[in-house]
Amino acid sequence: MQKIRLMAKSDNHRGKRPSKNFKGGERKKPFNKNFSSRPKQNAPQKKSNPDEIRLNRYIANAGICSRREADTYIAAGNVTVNGKPVTEMGYKVKRSDDVRFDGKRLNLEKKEYVLLNKPKNFITTTSDEKGRRTVMELISSASNNRLLPVGRLDRNTTGLLLFTNDGDLTKKLTHPKHNIRKIYHVHLDNNLSLGDLHKIEAGLELEDGPITVDSVSYIQGAPKREVGVEIHSGRNRIVRRIFEHLGYNVTKLDRVIFAGLTKKDLPRGHWRHLTEQEVINLKNLK
Repeated sequence: MQKIRLMAKSDNHRGKRPSKNFKGGERKKPFNKNFSSRPKQNAPQKKSNPDEIRLNRYIANAGICSRREADTYIAAGNVTVNGKPVTEMGYKVKRSDDVRFDGKRLNLEKKEYVLLNKPKNFITTTSDEKGRRTVMELISSASNNRLLPVGRLDRNTTGLLLFTNDGDLTKKLTHPKHNIRKIYHVHLDNNLSLGDLHKIEAGLELEDGPITVDSVSYIQGAPKREVGVEIHSGRNRIVRRIFEHLGYNVTKLDRVIFAGLTKKDLPRGHWRHLTEQEVINLKNLK
């Protein structure tokens, strides 16, 4: 497999220096040695119950949605605890409580993260009324829990697709403000001219608004109809539409990197569980 060499952008973040002790001309107050004869008693600290968990976190851990979305559902009265509606923010429940969302009982699930190298002719949805094959078929043996795809890939787009029951992480990886890095290997019907490559670099005006890519370049050692594109936008068919706007047809589109994850040792149509370090890396993305 040919390597795509793109110049990755990095942000340099400078932390603030710890403030130095103030050395102004203010006089210090004399040390007071008059102690009270009665020893000072610390206020008793309320011990947290390890068996209790905030309701919004319980819902998120059950794979329903993010904690922020759970707060909205709680306020709307969609959640009951032991048969009673709960709308209080910060409400805590025990793991043994009967928590229901829209009448369906929730169970806490172990967080799972599955990476698929998606083949062509599978649509990214949990079910299809037209009877088309879905990506859920490909990971059916990966878990007994209900895993959902993070974002989507078009039916004829191949490459990396992540599945999880972690609602908070899904929200993070799909929200535009986090600028999640994605790299695609693009095959075109004709060689991409240098002028059009520069147009893509400068940014294009599409029917649904302007679009810029993070990086675009020819694939080293490959014909000029093969291009590498780094982009963070998640707009529908965005990579295909960029090239269609310039008169090219995309004959093959493969996502080779998603949020730092790669296709290494993952054949087409196969899946694997993320390592503990990979999960940590995803959660630490800014």
